[in-house]
Amino acid sequence: MAIIRRTRPQTTGGAPDATGAGTTAVTEHPGARRRSFSPGRLGPVLLLQAAHPRQAVLTAVGVAGAAALAGRSTRELGLVLATVLVGQAVLGWHNDLVDRARDRAHDRPGKPVAHDLLDPGTVWFTVACAVLLLVPLSIANGVTAGLSYLLAVAVGLLGNVVLRKGWFSWLPWAVSYALLPAFLSYGGWGGDATGRPPEIAITVLAALLGVGVHVLRALPGLVDDNEDGLRHLPLRLALRLGATKVLVLASAWTALVVVALLLVGNAVGLSQ
Repeated sequence: MAIIRRTRPQTTGGAPDATGAGTTAVTEHPGARRRSFSPGRLGPVLLLQAAHPRQAVLTAVGVAGAAALAGRSTRELGLVLATVLVGQAVLGWHNDLVDRARDRAHDRPGKPVAHDLLDPGTVWFTVACAVLLLVPLSIANGVTAGLSYLLAVAVGLLGNVVLRKGWFSWLPWAVSYALLPAFLSYGGWGGDATGRPPEIAITVLAALLGVGVHVLRALPGLVDDNEDGLRHLPLRLALRLGATKVLVLASAWTALVVVALLLVGNAVGLSQ
């Protein structure tokens, strides 16, 4: 794995100007211009960027696709999609707030909170508003289903703060993904929807999928995590096997689990 070394700003003497005085050329740090930029009307765009939109959309589409395979109605699919999108946005914003100092130290691109393009107070306020929206959205899927999804988000928020630095970094991912089948199997339309418990095999496979996603998500930041002294599961695997091999294994793991979910879901269904 290549380590990118960051250079400090350098000052060099320039050629004399018309008055004979020397000029000074200053090379700015790559992040300096970003940090002095006023977002203005780009605020909503930057908020969207800080929400980890790619992961949010992929997760929401994946869960909605599972709901479609389970035979849910169109309006229920829309509700599932909206609920998961908001929940994932909350997790993304919270992650960038928690990692603000580390993202700034490593000058990571695409991190408006770390580069002071977004005020942390604004993002916290957005998180609070999104949670206030998430609660009724979740309960609209049914009380049991909604509580299952809210618990999954709560576990994800907890995972942003604890366990992520050591051996058990995979645990919040496994638990939060294992709760998604319950969110779907108990779900329906309206708070009075009851549904049925999820199949145990589906729940276990969903947990295994969460572990695979965790490893894949951690791979791009392994160098920075190693410099910071973290020793989470993906980094331990990469130090032992090599990052390339871990990428191949994690991709194969994730793909096989998805196939197993499709096969088991087709054989026994989502609910008991």
